[in-house]
Amino acid sequence: MKKLSIYRGRFNLFLLFYFLLAPWLVESLEAGMDFGPADFQSRVSGTVTDMDGEPLPGVNIVVESKDIGTISGLDGSFSIEAAADDMLVFSMLGYTSEMVAVAGREDILVQMEEDVTALGEVVLNAGYYTVSEQERTGNIATIKSEVMEKQPVSNPLAAMQGHLSGVNIVQNSGVPGGGFSVEIRGRNFINGESDPLFIVDGVPFGSQSLGSFDVSGQIFSGNISPLNAINPNDIESIEVLKDADATAIYGSRGANGVVLITTKKGRAGATRFDAHLSTSLSQVSHYLDLLSTPQYLELRREGVNNDGFGALLENPVFDGFWPDINLWDNDRYTDWQKELIGGTAFRNNAQLSVSGGSARTQYLVSGTYQRETTVFPGESRYKKANFHSNIGHRSKDDRFQLDLSTMYTIEDNLMPRADFTLQAYTLAPNAPALYDSEGNLNWENNTWDNPLASLEEEYAVKTNTLMANAMLSYRIVDRLVLKTSLGFTDYRLSSYRTLPHTARNPSFNLTPQSYSSITTNTSLRQSWIVEPQLQWKKKFGELSLDLLMGTTFQQQATEQLVVRGRGFPNNRLIYNLNAAETVQVLNDQDSEYRYNAIFGRVNLKFKDRYILNLTGRRDGSSRFGPGRQFGNFGAAGLAWIFSKEPLFGEGSVLSFGKLRGSYGTTGSDNIGDYRFLDTYTVDGEDYDGVAILRPSGIFNPLFGWEENRKLEMGLELGFFKDRVFINGSWYRNRSSNQLIGIPLAATTGFSELTGNFDATVENSGVEVDLRSVNVSTDRFKWSTSFNMAVPRSKLVRFDGLETSTFADRYVIGEPLTIVKLYHSLGVDPETGMYRFEDYNGDGEISSTDDREWVEDLAPRLYGGLGNTLTWGNLTLDVFLQFKKQRAYNTVRFNATPGYSGNASVELYDRWQEAGDITSFQRASAGLVIGGNSADTQQRRSSAAVSDASFVRVRNISLNYRVPNLDNGLDINVYLQGQNLFTLTDYKGPDPEQTANTRLPQLRQLTLGLQVGF
Repeated sequence: MKKLSIYRGRFNLFLLFYFLLAPWLVESLEAGMDFGPADFQSRVSGTVTDMDGEPLPGVNIVVESKDIGTISGLDGSFSIEAAADDMLVFSMLGYTSEMVAVAGREDILVQMEEDVTALGEVVLNAGYYTVSEQERTGNIATIKSEVMEKQPVSNPLAAMQGHLSGVNIVQNSGVPGGGFSVEIRGRNFINGESDPLFIVDGVPFGSQSLGSFDVSGQIFSGNISPLNAINPNDIESIEVLKDADATAIYGSRGANGVVLITTKKGRAGATRFDAHLSTSLSQVSHYLDLLSTPQYLELRREGVNNDGFGALLENPVFDGFWPDINLWDNDRYTDWQKELIGGTAFRNNAQLSVSGGSARTQYLVSGTYQRETTVFPGESRYKKANFHSNIGHRSKDDRFQLDLSTMYTIEDNLMPRADFTLQAYTLAPNAPALYDSEGNLNWENNTWDNPLASLEEEYAVKTNTLMANAMLSYRIVDRLVLKTSLGFTDYRLSSYRTLPHTARNPSFNLTPQSYSSITTNTSLRQSWIVEPQLQWKKKFGELSLDLLMGTTFQQQATEQLVVRGRGFPNNRLIYNLNAAETVQVLNDQDSEYRYNAIFGRVNLKFKDRYILNLTGRRDGSSRFGPGRQFGNFGAAGLAWIFSKEPLFGEGSVLSFGKLRGSYGTTGSDNIGDYRFLDTYTVDGEDYDGVAILRPSGIFNPLFGWEENRKLEMGLELGFFKDRVFINGSWYRNRSSNQLIGIPLAATTGFSELTGNFDATVENSGVEVDLRSVNVSTDRFKWSTSFNMAVPRSKLVRFDGLETSTFADRYVIGEPLTIVKLYHSLGVDPETGMYRFEDYNGDGEISSTDDREWVEDLAPRLYGGLGNTLTWGNLTLDVFLQFKKQRAYNTVRFNATPGYSGNASVELYDRWQEAGDITSFQRASAGLVIGGNSADTQQRRSSAAVSDASFVRVRNISLNYRVPNLDNGLDINVYLQGQNLFTLTDYKGPDPEQTANTRLPQLRQLTLGLQVGF
């Protein structure tokens, strides 16, 4: 960690600079600091209202010929410099655009008519540029703040679940701060890298956790989502770029898609204060049906007898072999699911924001504090404090624009070292009480490991995340704009795990010197980015031209130090590594990543209906050797808005129709730093007090970029003035030149060599998005949204697959997400043992030749359905998420009745005598050497996979806005539910999260209050 102090100094200087400069900057901007010559024009003022005469704040007003604009204030007023013969364009989401001639007037009153969709005015963030939804040539899915605010979540990924077609997001754990897996249109690369590129206010944001499994262990599996640092209530919109036309401008970084997060900004008007308070209650939504005590003991005794050890059950000498049968109370029953994961988690959230400003300068500052507990016993908790600010300014002549955005988040997570979920499912139902009569941990004469002993251990993690961005723009001449984006991120994680000897069974006679230890992880990821851009727009009659060119300079540094100390004089000194008898360095690494690119865009529009969009990028990455560092990527997108043809008049049922298509290439360099060099890693052991370095990578400068070729066709249709809108897409992505670890012989001393492999993966599918306004009256409105994705994936090519070490994982023509299993033939009625198909006919069942049954665990269909009903001031939102998929079931974790530890009640229906037709084999206690092979094979067979399709009530929100309040007071009261019900035939913990070792998603109820004034 030799650079850590240097980075900390830079970080402190940045904060000092920002907080000293910001007040002066706002004061200067408000004073009218100019950055360009003034235009000699008259000032035009006025008011914008709706058809009922109510003022409309936030309306965009633009002088058509000059691209000069402003925004109406809270009272609908506006003021803008314009010539006497100029045209003013008034636009706002949800209202029909209006064009008004100045005609020499100095005061103008404008009324805007409500439009159910106003498709042409829906502006989407495409990263380096913006585009209206009507004229986009690429596939961009979006979710707005009004949708996210109706969900009681603390991570933006949770708010996106089910809302965006082709975007599959799965929550890995119900523990606060846990991670998510994200896939946009499937898995493209064999190396398993599927995370998209995240961009927050123009700044790349690393989504990979710097947690270490050596510290976090089971509770997080090392996966702590950095995106927890972003408060969903601070987000204005999230756009997901999916096809080549939308992602190719990001080049090598866009192979897995791009997620653009735009935070909220201030609006012109009087200073406004907004307070948001909420409290949530969360519980596990589903318990497994487990064996009761009589059922469990019956199977245990039967298993011991079947294994031939029944006589020993009567011999007290052997009671220690089966304490659950002979030593523990046979009449005792504990529902361990309720004891260990049946608690109620509380989350309290408070946010205060201040916003406002003039037509030239707007500001927003918000602060949020959140505290959350868990369903586990003990005092676990998660705390988060977030600060977000934004300052925007335009000079008087509208030539110069400045936007400053800053986010700083502190997270403090204190969890038990172990997730109690596995123990909740497997502890014997007659296991002893957790505490003795004196309130101490009960070890029941050292006959069991008390699960609450892990509460003596600690797992703590703290993260600090800073992200800052400055966007500067200057209009050199009419239609020629120079922009520069400057970004900086600093992500720091420090964690520790303690293992005191008091957390172990006293029978082991452990002491602090012989056992107690602490493992610490100190990590840092720091990056900066500079992106100068030049944009030029020109209209030649009916032809519009939009040119963009720019360059990117990015640098990222990552450091991690993992240390373990063992042997302490006493547990009170366990936090002091200097008191440890031995200190081991488990991981000590630092890396630097440099990236440079040039990019460009050419957009041609003819007659506002024929659109051509060309994008290109040349990337350079330090992750490749000399001569391989640069790659070229690009795409072409076409769109034809055929509804603007003369054939379709004003009275046509078809109000909008567009055909679009795109083709292009993106790439990937997601292999880690320095993989082309000879590398060495700390071994974790030492020799005579000296740390050992072991070789970890072999020099190979010949590998290069992975490549992803994307093809898409789309059709968009709007009916009845866009009250019904359908967007359908077909896509095919082919990823080749795969970067994978090529296995090496053990005699080389290395397990693999990083290189390009001649393999091709294809992802294709169909996506459908539908939204409709079913009813729209003065008092009642009802709208519907629906999205669905039908993905398909296959391994098209893999030279030499049959003779490689990948032969047991992949099959040509099948997806990368398959598992190869034994084919279970059920239970033999005569022997009571599991049977399997002998594929090679040699009379034996082996793992190499007889695991030929293929199951695909990726979803075959998924999407969401939402309805919003508004009656007066009352709004009800209901959103359903659905998936059609197969997944591992309870057989995967326990296939034989009679083993020690509880299991699904299904095992009670077992084989007992010849002729029985059952689903489970004869009971066994696992005492016969080699006798559990059938159990192992069954857990890795087709019987362990079943249908896990579901329909989940993901979110219900009921909001009431208090009417007729004076003094501008705005009050909203809401009740929200998340993950309320799941309709499924799946019998495991959660059809989306099938592992029984991690806490499933929780059911949440939230009561909230929003006050604005």
